[in-house]
Amino acid sequence: MSGQDNCCASSGSANVAARDPVCGMTVDPATSQHRSVHAGSEVHFCCAECKAKFEAEPERYPGGGTGVAGGCCSSEAMPSFPRKRESSDSAASEPKPPDPGFRGDDDQGHALAKDPVCGMAVDPQTMAHHATHDGHDYHFCAARCREKFVADPSAYLDGRRPSSPVQADAVYTCPMHPEVQQIGPGDCPRCGMALEPMMPALDEGDGGELRTMARRFWTLFALTLPVFLLAMGPHMFGWHLPVPAGWVEALFSSVVVLWGGAPFFARGWRSLKPWSPNMYTLIALGTGVAWAFSAVAFLAPGLFPAGLRDTHGRMGVYFESAAVIVTLVTLGDFLELRARRRTGSVLKALLGLAPKTARRVAADGSESDVPLDEVRVGDILRVRPGEKVPVDGEVIEGGSHVDESMLTGEAMPMAKGKGDMLAGGTLNREGALLICAHKVGSETLLAQIVGLVAQAQRSKAPLQRMADKVAAWFVPAVVAVAALAFAAWMMLGPPPPFAHALVAAVSVLIIACPCALGLATPISIMVASGRGAQLGVLFKDAGAIEALRGIDTLVLDKTGTLTEGRPALTEVVALNGQPRERLLALAAALERPSEHPLAHAIVDAADNEGVASLDAAEFHALAGRGVVATVDGASVALGNAKLLGEIGVEIEPRASQCAGALRVRGATVMHLVVDGSLVALFAVADRVKPEARRIVGALKASGIRVVMLTGDNATTAQAVAQELDIGEVHAEVSPANKAAAVNALRAQGRKVAMAGDGVNDAPALAAADVGIAMGNGSDVAMESAQVTLVKGDLAAILRARSLSRATVRNIRQNLFFAFAYNGIGVPLAAGLLYPVFGITLSPMIAALAMSLSSVSVVGNALRLRGTRL
Repeated sequence: MSGQDNCCASSGSANVAARDPVCGMTVDPATSQHRSVHAGSEVHFCCAECKAKFEAEPERYPGGGTGVAGGCCSSEAMPSFPRKRESSDSAASEPKPPDPGFRGDDDQGHALAKDPVCGMAVDPQTMAHHATHDGHDYHFCAARCREKFVADPSAYLDGRRPSSPVQADAVYTCPMHPEVQQIGPGDCPRCGMALEPMMPALDEGDGGELRTMARRFWTLFALTLPVFLLAMGPHMFGWHLPVPAGWVEALFSSVVVLWGGAPFFARGWRSLKPWSPNMYTLIALGTGVAWAFSAVAFLAPGLFPAGLRDTHGRMGVYFESAAVIVTLVTLGDFLELRARRRTGSVLKALLGLAPKTARRVAADGSESDVPLDEVRVGDILRVRPGEKVPVDGEVIEGGSHVDESMLTGEAMPMAKGKGDMLAGGTLNREGALLICAHKVGSETLLAQIVGLVAQAQRSKAPLQRMADKVAAWFVPAVVAVAALAFAAWMMLGPPPPFAHALVAAVSVLIIACPCALGLATPISIMVASGRGAQLGVLFKDAGAIEALRGIDTLVLDKTGTLTEGRPALTEVVALNGQPRERLLALAAALERPSEHPLAHAIVDAADNEGVASLDAAEFHALAGRGVVATVDGASVALGNAKLLGEIGVEIEPRASQCAGALRVRGATVMHLVVDGSLVALFAVADRVKPEARRIVGALKASGIRVVMLTGDNATTAQAVAQELDIGEVHAEVSPANKAAAVNALRAQGRKVAMAGDGVNDAPALAAADVGIAMGNGSDVAMESAQVTLVKGDLAAILRARSLSRATVRNIRQNLFFAFAYNGIGVPLAAGLLYPVFGITLSPMIAALAMSLSSVSVVGNALRLRGTRL
């Protein structure tokens, strides 16, 4: 054993989380105000209501409340899970994951089954989610797992593992209500949405949910298309269809509504319990009434007055409207689920920055590769050239240059030697290092960056759909109008009063069906996304398009965003009159064997200028100082002031002043020595992008506050800011402090966009109202941001903002069209004109009105393709 304590080994001083046995939420026993004692154990609750439910029927809840406060050490509060062995030689005794038919016992002797979807151990006697397949009973931890299994049982029973086994102590949270947290998967007690892990595993899949949703949509589309053509063909093309065509329309639409729309009806019903109507309430009401009315009208048209039937004695039906709405909303849910899945990919990309193994040096000097999670504080690790540093630690032997761009964003590798600290995930360039591990696991700097990104993503409340806001008052209004119409026709209508009253009430509910309302936002977002792609702007989700229009503060990273992101030779200062070509040829001869970015800058400049290529002999690289060699018969050295001190070359005051002036402008200065004399200074810097000054000026002119936030040193940051006329600069900022700076601006009431390109920018990109990543930057930055500028072109920010404004304006126009038709159609359907003109709304006119509203919305959205930006 390694000696590291597990969660059950010590009580410690830290508070152990407890689990509310009623709702499953995680509560802190130290701060919980709601508690009870049952069977000699103290039980904690999130609220008084859960406490009351438990005390009324304690035997109804898992474990009867016993041991709930035990956290992960209590077998009754949570099922026991096999834990990974701490020693490297325990693989043979490691318990294997149970098969789908697994049954075991918990510590109390209860028979346990395994959820075939997520792998959790569950108690069949207490769990409420079960299913039967091929004569076998299966038990599930939550309704969502059961839904996945029922949709495709073979995916979970053929030996494949669609998702990783759930860790015993994994904390899950609701994407809509981040305050809801519990140990293990389940459903949110507030909205019913499936909980998601707060920290995804690197190899975690989506459990096939996205695949199942895609398959559901395409099935609904295949069924809806013929229904739509059969319904619209007679009106649009004058088709004369045989009677069986009506049966095809009824059958296909029934499958779409009853099977495809089942989740919407469930969500609509749940929204009524706390009375918080939303888009699903409207969809469930409209599609349910449309289908039910159509089914009765199709099967028994004789129940309706003759004046409402056509010349063939048939009633108008709304099968196609209900089917189209269900299919469109399913498409929207699929796109939303795909976007949610992508939010976790940035965390996986960050986790992937650390190597999976480390080379550990034993006390006897032997070396072996071990899994990263077996590394302990105090272990001696070897980091070879080209390898990533496995954990945070201190260099105890060797020297090298280490690429720390994931932390600072700077392309220049930093010289590291004995006594210097290294961060896990950084890249060792050319030298071998021996390090002592100081921080491992969740304590490393990389793990803290991952935690910051995850926290920022959870803290950003998702934008409430505009349709949901409308539905909050539209649903009660429509129901009230339908009830008034029914009452008026019952009291004042012609005979038979009930039939006329029923048709009027149902017509109001049907014409209020949210077909155009459901299209208003997604169709504009879809067109805007395509237009953005043409302009070099990729939007990850609809929220980014809507939010970008309100941005009043733009925070810019320096390296790779305002600058080109790679060092380049900016100046050669000759100190003894030698020609530039000769000096550059000597420096390039020294640097050609090197892999250092500064060396690449000098070699690239020499190649671009076509200077003569010279050969270097007796080449020696001195880590952290420079290089020495013999070139064209002369002894030549190129490096920093420390190298010159070692070889006994004095820097004259004139050269020192010149070097200082170059450093003030943000350059790294290298000294060229030939036969013991300092002959030239080479300045290498990260050049400002040619268009940066113009774009920054345009942003400021449009009223946007521009702030520079960089991990680089203050001298370089101030030099770039002065060149670009940026007045607000924060330099030498860590990834955590970048996110804190963004949050501070948001706390002031600013709407903040953050533009960056590096791993170190990921927490700030996730914390901002809108994160903007450079397309030529790191994958982690692009996954963290909601907007990606494909070519890293700053001018695209201005175009994206203009497109955002045009899109929101277009959405509002679409909503106007949708409500204009409803505003006209609902009174007509209620019979408002009947007392004066004897006119009622026929089913044909109602169907045509709904079609026209959808066509108007689509046509208006397509105008975005030609909007000038």
